[in-house]
Amino acid sequence: MTPVSDPRLGAFLKARRAQLAPRDCGLPETDSRRKVAGLRREEVALLAAISVDYYTRLEQGRVRASASVLAALARALRLDDDQQRYLYELAGRTDARPRGRRPAQRVRPAVRRLLDQLAETPAMALGKRLDILAWNPAAAALYTDFARIPADRRNYVRLLFTDPVVRALYRNWEHDARDAVAALRMEAAAGPEDPELARLVGELSVRDADFRIWWAEHRVVGSAYGTKHYRHRLVGDLTLDCDTWSSPDGSGQRLMVLTAEPGTPSHDALRILASWTAGRPAPDRAEDHTA
Repeated sequence: MTPVSDPRLGAFLKARRAQLAPRDCGLPETDSRRKVAGLRREEVALLAAISVDYYTRLEQGRVRASASVLAALARALRLDDDQQRYLYELAGRTDARPRGRRPAQRVRPAVRRLLDQLAETPAMALGKRLDILAWNPAAAALYTDFARIPADRRNYVRLLFTDPVVRALYRNWEHDARDAVAALRMEAAAGPEDPELARLVGELSVRDADFRIWWAEHRVVGSAYGTKHYRHRLVGDLTLDCDTWSSPDGSGQRLMVLTAEPGTPSHDALRILASWTAGRPAPDRAEDHTA
């Protein structure tokens, strides 16, 4: 059978994974003896968030890799700039290789003003990949101090799976986390060549078995509203309506707002949280996110 891709690509991938040990990539060591040096195929596939069958066919030259898969493999195999350039050249994707910094995601001034004016209502501006671009004091009081998190790590799905404070906030964590993964799947459909998305999926696939399983289910959800149940460490249980509005400017950004029925304990709890944040300076939201 005539190879679909350059056979040198498979040879390069094999050679590179043979140079890496599991500990080099954050994978646990096992006691079992290895038949081959370095990483196994299934370990590379795990790190790159692709199927083992797909990766095997890629090494065998039976399939062509997309730019997003190449970006994920470059991250998984810890390739330097020269090695990345070589990888893309072998794959015939030289022009598609991401170069330099991408345009920053910028929140419109009107959205920032709206966040500030929603004094008793937690609200956040979400960008591509569900990155958290901006928030108001009420959202920080409900979730966590977003300002303490580096801008390139402020992602709703990442925090849901990796931040203990955020994770403990959800009374129905499994339900909400699965919905978040499904929403991220929708993001993948809109930006299949996004290397940052590939890196996010690869990171969470390695760090969390639930994410890895749910991502492989290919479930998608595009719901713009719903109900969330929280258990806040200071004000107790809250039941909040979550509504999301898409920006009309075509940026793909969304405004997520959490409200409670007036007169309910949840509404009173939000007012208590708002009173604690009253008079504080607005959170530092000046940092922009790369695309």
